[in-house]
Amino acid sequence: MAGVGALAYRLLAIDVDGTLVNSRDELTAPTRAALGRATAAGVRVVLATGRRYSRTLPLVEQLELDSPLVTASGALVKRPRDHATLYRADFDRDLLCRVLGLVAGAGFDPLLYGDTFHRGYDFYCARADVDQPELAEYFALNPGCHHEWPQMTRNPPPGIFAGFAMGSRDQMLALHELLTARLPGALYTHVLRSPRYRGYMCEIAPQGVTKWAGVLRLAEGWGIRPDEICAAGDDVNDIPMIAAAGLGIAMGNAQAEVKAAAARIAPSHDEDGLVQVVDWLLT
Repeated sequence: MAGVGALAYRLLAIDVDGTLVNSRDELTAPTRAALGRATAAGVRVVLATGRRYSRTLPLVEQLELDSPLVTASGALVKRPRDHATLYRADFDRDLLCRVLGLVAGAGFDPLLYGDTFHRGYDFYCARADVDQPELAEYFALNPGCHHEWPQMTRNPPPGIFAGFAMGSRDQMLALHELLTARLPGALYTHVLRSPRYRGYMCEIAPQGVTKWAGVLRLAEGWGIRPDEICAAGDDVNDIPMIAAAGLGIAMGNAQAEVKAAAARIAPSHDEDGLVQVVDWLLT
Protein backbone atom coordinates (compact mmCIF):
# COMPACT_ATOMS: atom_id res chain seq x y z
CA MET A 1 0.00 0.00 0.00
CA ALA A 2 1.24 3.46 -0.81
CA GLY A 3 2.23 5.68 2.10
CA VAL A 4 -0.33 8.16 3.31
CA GLY A 5 0.35 11.71 2.16
CA ALA A 6 -1.09 14.63 0.26
CA LEU A 7 -0.23 13.09 -3.12
CA ALA A 8 -0.75 9.41 -2.31
CA TYR A 9 -4.54 9.36 -2.69
CA ARG A 10 -6.29 11.45 -5.31
CA LEU A 11 -9.86 10.21 -4.81
CA LEU A 12 -11.85 9.77 -1.60
CA ALA A 13 -14.93 7.55 -1.97
CA ILE A 14 -17.23 7.74 1.02
CA ASP A 15 -20.39 5.99 2.05
CA VAL A 16 -23.28 8.13 3.33
CA ASP A 17 -25.29 6.42 6.09
CA GLY A 18 -23.03 5.49 8.98
CA THR A 19 -20.07 7.34 7.44
CA LEU A 20 -20.78 10.81 6.08
CA VAL A 21 -23.82 11.51 8.26
CA ASN A 22 -24.16 10.74 11.94
CA SER A 23 -26.78 8.61 13.66
CA ARG A 24 -29.20 11.56 13.57
CA ASP A 25 -28.78 11.83 9.78
CA GLU A 26 -26.83 15.08 10.19
CA LEU A 27 -23.93 16.31 8.10
CA THR A 28 -21.93 18.12 10.74
CA ALA A 29 -19.89 21.30 10.31
CA PRO A 30 -16.55 19.58 11.17
CA THR A 31 -17.17 16.91 8.53
CA ARG A 32 -18.14 19.51 5.92
CA ALA A 33 -15.02 21.51 6.72
CA ALA A 34 -12.78 18.43 6.50
CA LEU A 35 -14.12 17.46 3.10
CA GLY A 36 -13.69 21.06 1.97
CA ARG A 37 -10.02 20.81 2.94
CA ALA A 38 -9.71 17.60 0.93
CA THR A 39 -11.18 19.10 -2.23
CA ALA A 40 -9.08 22.27 -1.82
CA ALA A 41 -6.00 20.05 -1.70
CA GLY A 42 -6.95 18.41 -5.01
CA VAL A 43 -8.58 15.22 -3.71
CA ARG A 44 -11.73 14.30 -5.62
CA VAL A 45 -14.58 13.45 -3.22
CA VAL A 46 -17.18 10.97 -4.48
CA LEU A 47 -20.24 9.85 -2.53
CA ALA A 48 -20.81 6.12 -2.99
CA THR A 49 -24.09 5.19 -1.36
CA GLY A 50 -26.90 2.71 -1.26
CA ARG A 51 -29.35 5.61 -1.15
CA ARG A 52 -31.51 6.54 -4.07
CA TYR A 53 -30.25 9.37 -6.25
CA SER A 54 -32.90 11.86 -5.12
CA ARG A 55 -32.15 11.24 -1.43
CA THR A 56 -28.44 11.93 -1.97
CA LEU A 57 -28.82 15.22 -3.86
CA PRO A 58 -29.34 17.40 -0.73
CA LEU A 59 -25.96 16.26 0.59
CA VAL A 60 -24.28 17.26 -2.68
CA GLU A 61 -25.74 20.74 -2.27
CA GLN A 62 -24.55 21.00 1.33
CA LEU A 63 -21.04 19.88 0.39
CA GLU A 64 -20.98 21.90 -2.84
CA LEU A 65 -19.60 18.89 -4.70
CA ASP A 66 -19.28 18.80 -8.46
CA SER A 67 -18.45 15.09 -8.68
CA PRO A 68 -20.85 12.45 -10.02
CA LEU A 69 -22.77 10.32 -7.52
CA VAL A 70 -22.48 6.55 -7.20
CA THR A 71 -25.93 5.53 -5.97
CA ALA A 72 -28.04 2.38 -5.44
CA SER A 73 -24.87 0.59 -4.25
CA GLY A 74 -23.17 1.13 -7.61
CA ALA A 75 -26.06 0.42 -9.97
CA LEU A 76 -26.57 4.05 -11.01
CA VAL A 77 -24.00 6.83 -11.52
CA LYS A 78 -25.36 10.31 -12.24
CA ARG A 79 -23.99 13.82 -12.62
CA PRO A 80 -25.93 16.14 -10.29
CA ARG A 81 -25.40 19.42 -12.11
CA ASP A 82 -27.55 18.29 -15.06
CA HIS A 83 -28.84 14.90 -13.79
CA ALA A 84 -27.15 13.11 -16.69
CA THR A 85 -26.82 9.35 -16.34
CA LEU A 86 -23.19 8.27 -16.69
CA TYR A 87 -23.76 4.59 -15.97
CA ARG A 88 -26.78 2.40 -15.36
CA ALA A 89 -26.66 -1.33 -14.70
CA ASP A 90 -28.55 -3.54 -17.12
CA PHE A 91 -30.78 -6.15 -15.49
CA ASP A 92 -31.45 -8.88 -18.06
CA ARG A 93 -35.22 -9.15 -18.36
CA ASP A 94 -35.39 -12.95 -18.14
CA LEU A 95 -33.15 -12.95 -15.08
CA LEU A 96 -35.20 -10.17 -13.51
CA CYS A 97 -38.41 -12.15 -14.01
CA ARG A 98 -36.84 -15.15 -12.29
CA VAL A 99 -35.71 -12.95 -9.40
CA LEU A 100 -39.16 -11.41 -9.03
CA GLY A 101 -40.77 -14.84 -9.03
CA LEU A 102 -38.47 -16.03 -6.26
CA VAL A 103 -38.98 -12.91 -4.16
CA ALA A 104 -42.76 -13.00 -4.53
CA GLY A 105 -42.78 -16.74 -3.94
CA ALA A 106 -40.98 -16.16 -0.65
CA GLY A 107 -43.81 -13.84 0.40
CA PHE A 108 -42.29 -10.41 -0.21
CA ASP A 109 -43.29 -7.45 -2.35
CA PRO A 110 -40.24 -6.44 -4.41
CA LEU A 111 -39.45 -2.82 -5.18
CA LEU A 112 -37.56 -1.99 -8.37
CA TYR A 113 -35.27 0.89 -9.27
CA GLY A 114 -35.52 2.54 -12.67
CA ASP A 115 -33.73 5.66 -13.91
CA THR A 116 -36.92 7.69 -13.49
CA PHE A 117 -35.82 10.74 -11.50
CA HIS A 118 -36.87 12.99 -14.38
CA ARG A 119 -40.39 11.55 -14.17
CA GLY A 120 -40.79 12.49 -10.53
CA TYR A 121 -40.56 9.04 -8.93
CA ASP A 122 -37.73 6.77 -7.83
CA PHE A 123 -39.00 3.21 -7.72
CA TYR A 124 -41.70 0.83 -8.91
CA CYS A 125 -43.97 -1.30 -6.77
CA ALA A 126 -46.82 -3.66 -7.57
CA ARG A 127 -48.92 -1.89 -4.94
CA ALA A 128 -48.37 0.64 -2.20
CA ASP A 129 -51.17 -0.59 0.08
CA VAL A 130 -49.22 -3.31 1.89
CA ASP A 131 -49.69 -5.11 5.20
CA GLN A 132 -46.01 -5.87 5.82
CA PRO A 133 -44.96 -3.37 8.54
CA GLU A 134 -41.41 -2.81 7.31
CA LEU A 135 -42.54 -1.99 3.80
CA ALA A 136 -45.49 0.08 4.99
CA GLU A 137 -43.03 2.22 6.95
CA TYR A 138 -40.86 2.61 3.86
CA PHE A 139 -43.78 3.95 1.84
CA ALA A 140 -44.80 6.27 4.68
CA LEU A 141 -41.30 7.76 4.87
CA ASN A 142 -41.03 8.12 1.09
CA PRO A 143 -44.33 9.70 0.03
CA GLY A 144 -44.80 10.31 -3.67
CA CYS A 145 -41.61 8.45 -4.63
CA HIS A 146 -43.24 5.31 -6.04
CA HIS A 147 -45.02 4.35 -9.23
CA GLU A 148 -47.43 1.41 -9.17
CA TRP A 149 -46.89 -1.33 -11.75
CA PRO A 150 -49.50 -4.02 -10.93
CA GLN A 151 -48.16 -6.70 -13.31
CA MET A 152 -44.59 -6.32 -12.07
CA THR A 153 -43.73 -9.95 -11.38
CA ARG A 154 -44.98 -11.16 -14.77
CA ASN A 155 -44.19 -8.07 -16.84
CA PRO A 156 -41.66 -5.83 -15.09
CA PRO A 157 -41.06 -2.23 -16.17
CA PRO A 158 -38.29 -1.55 -18.69
CA GLY A 159 -34.91 -0.14 -17.71
CA ILE A 160 -34.63 -1.73 -14.27
CA PHE A 161 -31.11 -1.71 -12.82
CA ALA A 162 -31.64 -2.97 -9.23
CA GLY A 163 -34.24 -3.68 -6.58
CA PHE A 164 -34.81 -4.83 -3.04
CA ALA A 165 -37.17 -6.47 -0.60
CA MET A 166 -37.72 -5.60 3.05
CA GLY A 167 -38.36 -7.60 6.19
CA SER A 168 -36.70 -8.74 9.38
CA ARG A 169 -32.98 -9.49 9.40
CA ASP A 170 -33.57 -13.26 9.46
CA GLN A 171 -36.09 -13.03 6.63
CA MET A 172 -33.74 -11.04 4.43
CA LEU A 173 -30.77 -13.29 5.14
CA ALA A 174 -32.94 -16.27 4.16
CA LEU A 175 -33.97 -14.48 0.95
CA HIS A 176 -30.34 -13.70 0.18
CA GLU A 177 -29.45 -17.38 0.62
CA LEU A 178 -32.40 -18.44 -1.56
CA LEU A 179 -31.41 -16.13 -4.42
CA THR A 180 -27.76 -17.18 -4.17
CA ALA A 181 -28.66 -20.85 -4.25
CA ARG A 182 -31.23 -20.66 -7.05
CA LEU A 183 -29.34 -18.17 -9.26
CA PRO A 184 -25.67 -18.88 -8.54
CA GLY A 185 -23.22 -16.38 -10.00
CA ALA A 186 -25.98 -14.23 -11.54
CA LEU A 187 -26.59 -11.64 -8.85
CA TYR A 188 -24.92 -9.31 -6.37
CA THR A 189 -27.04 -9.40 -3.21
CA HIS A 190 -26.43 -8.26 0.34
CA VAL A 191 -28.46 -7.61 3.47
CA LEU A 192 -28.22 -4.33 5.33
CA ARG A 193 -30.26 -1.92 7.39
CA SER A 194 -30.54 1.80 6.80
CA PRO A 195 -30.76 3.76 10.08
CA ARG A 196 -33.82 5.47 8.62
CA TYR A 197 -35.92 2.29 8.70
CA ARG A 198 -36.75 -0.46 11.15
CA GLY A 199 -36.62 -3.21 8.55
CA TYR A 200 -33.68 -4.79 6.79
CA MET A 201 -33.20 -4.72 3.03
CA CYS A 202 -32.04 -7.47 0.74
CA GLU A 203 -30.59 -5.43 -2.13
CA ILE A 204 -30.49 -7.19 -5.49
CA ALA A 205 -28.49 -6.22 -8.59
CA PRO A 206 -26.84 -7.99 -11.52
CA GLN A 207 -23.50 -9.65 -10.81
CA GLY A 208 -20.56 -7.25 -10.90
CA VAL A 209 -22.56 -4.23 -9.70
CA THR A 210 -20.86 -2.79 -6.61
CA LYS A 211 -19.94 0.61 -5.25
CA TRP A 212 -16.33 -0.17 -6.15
CA ALA A 213 -17.22 -0.83 -9.78
CA GLY A 214 -18.99 2.53 -9.93
CA VAL A 215 -16.08 4.36 -8.32
CA LEU A 216 -13.62 2.69 -10.69
CA ARG A 217 -15.56 3.88 -13.73
CA LEU A 218 -15.16 7.45 -12.56
CA ALA A 219 -11.53 7.01 -11.52
CA GLU A 220 -10.56 5.60 -14.91
CA GLY A 221 -12.06 8.63 -16.63
CA TRP A 222 -9.98 10.90 -14.41
CA GLY A 223 -6.78 8.91 -14.87
CA ILE A 224 -6.73 7.80 -11.23
CA ARG A 225 -5.35 4.34 -10.40
CA PRO A 226 -7.04 2.02 -7.87
CA ASP A 227 -4.08 2.40 -5.51
CA GLU A 228 -4.68 6.18 -5.52
CA ILE A 229 -8.19 5.74 -4.11
CA CYS A 230 -9.16 5.90 -0.44
CA ALA A 231 -12.55 4.41 0.44
CA ALA A 232 -14.41 4.72 3.74
CA GLY A 233 -17.60 3.00 4.88
CA ASP A 234 -19.37 1.00 7.56
CA ASP A 235 -21.67 -1.65 6.06
CA VAL A 236 -21.41 -4.80 3.98
CA ASN A 237 -22.03 -3.07 0.66
CA ASP A 238 -18.88 -1.02 1.35
CA ILE A 239 -16.63 -4.08 1.63
CA PRO A 240 -15.75 -4.35 -2.09
CA MET A 241 -14.44 -0.78 -2.23
CA ILE A 242 -12.76 -0.90 1.18
CA ALA A 243 -10.99 -4.16 0.34
CA ALA A 244 -9.83 -3.08 -3.13
CA ALA A 245 -8.92 0.59 -2.60
CA GLY A 246 -5.37 1.74 -2.05
CA LEU A 247 -6.45 2.72 1.46
CA GLY A 248 -9.59 1.11 2.84
CA ILE A 249 -11.01 2.61 6.01
CA ALA A 250 -13.81 1.32 8.22
CA MET A 251 -15.63 3.65 10.57
CA GLY A 252 -15.56 2.92 14.28
CA ASN A 253 -19.26 2.03 14.10
CA ALA A 254 -18.72 -0.40 11.22
CA GLN A 255 -19.75 -4.04 11.32
CA ALA A 256 -17.05 -6.54 12.23
CA GLU A 257 -16.67 -7.93 8.71
CA VAL A 258 -16.20 -4.41 7.37
CA LYS A 259 -13.47 -3.70 9.90
CA ALA A 260 -11.80 -6.98 8.96
CA ALA A 261 -11.56 -5.81 5.32
CA ALA A 262 -10.09 -2.42 6.21
CA ALA A 263 -6.49 -1.26 6.57
CA ARG A 264 -7.43 1.40 9.13
CA ILE A 265 -10.26 2.09 11.57
CA ALA A 266 -11.44 5.70 11.92
CA PRO A 267 -13.50 7.11 14.78
CA SER A 268 -17.25 6.58 14.46
CA HIS A 269 -19.65 8.68 12.41
CA ASP A 270 -20.91 10.21 15.67
CA GLU A 271 -17.34 11.32 16.41
CA ASP A 272 -16.86 13.00 13.01
CA GLY A 273 -14.63 10.14 11.93
CA LEU A 274 -14.17 11.56 8.44
CA VAL A 275 -12.16 14.41 9.95
CA GLN A 276 -9.53 11.85 10.92
CA VAL A 277 -9.74 10.25 7.48
CA VAL A 278 -8.98 13.57 5.78
CA ASP A 279 -6.15 14.20 8.26
CA TRP A 280 -4.63 10.87 7.23
CA LEU A 281 -4.84 11.81 3.57
CA LEU A 282 -3.40 15.29 3.90
CA THR A 283 -0.59 14.78 6.44
